[in-house]
Amino acid sequence: MIKLIAIDLDGTLLNEEKQISDENKQALAKAKEKGVKIVLCTGRPLAAMAHYLQELGLVDEGDYSITFNGGLVQKNDTGEIIEKKVMEVADIHRLYDLAQKLALPLDILSDHVVLQLPTAPGKKSLYNTLNKLLQFQPANLADLTDEFVLNKAVIAYPQAELDPKIKEIPAEFHERYEIIKTRSMLLEFMPKGVTKAYGISLLAKDLGLEPAEIMAIGDEENDLPMIEYAGMGVAMANAVPFVKEAANYVTSSNLEHGVAKVIEKFVLD
Repeated sequence: MIKLIAIDLDGTLLNEEKQISDENKQALAKAKEKGVKIVLCTGRPLAAMAHYLQELGLVDEGDYSITFNGGLVQKNDTGEIIEKKVMEVADIHRLYDLAQKLALPLDILSDHVVLQLPTAPGKKSLYNTLNKLLQFQPANLADLTDEFVLNKAVIAYPQAELDPKIKEIPAEFHERYEIIKTRSMLLEFMPKGVTKAYGISLLAKDLGLEPAEIMAIGDEENDLPMIEYAGMGVAMANAVPFVKEAANYVTSSNLEHGVAKVIEKFVLD
């Protein structure tokens, strides 16, 4: 019996206009009424998805979200962090040097603020076009201290230039960090071991749930760990091929209310 549904946002719950369809809203509301935990899992901070939580009525005591790709588990009603894994200042120094060598702009997420570092003068990060609700501010490496909560680092740049640069990242960085392309123009760096599956597993432990009682729905590379972790891993029809191969079930696309359809089939029936 499914007791928790973990759902990705972009390309999964949201359509191309970044909206939640009425069909998806209704299915999620019925599942919540049935006592199923609805948990949004995203690379975004809580502030960048608060309007979706309000829209879905997921702001009550006992509602949770997985943010920063599994780096934080938070209560939706208060924002209280119940589990977290973040970066250290030394990590940012290391990634700053890498970004300089790659000649790409580096942004650091610190809670709801995005610190934009001058790693590639003349090259503008595209991150503000992806997350318009966040606060962006220029920063220097010397500004960063242990007082900052350093959630993750991102490089947002046109795919044509980003993809060849990814191949230049030394193996030692892959050994030290989770490096995942979450959108065509977005590369993310998280602490080693931090994935959406990591965040869900911590929440599941707190709630006394087993993987067999969890459904995870997603479409991109960063959704793969949670789809493999969950007893019922679901890929969208628009998912990348290896995510569909790993899933237990492939539902309709994000334009065809695929989230609603799989919930109706396996949870509400």
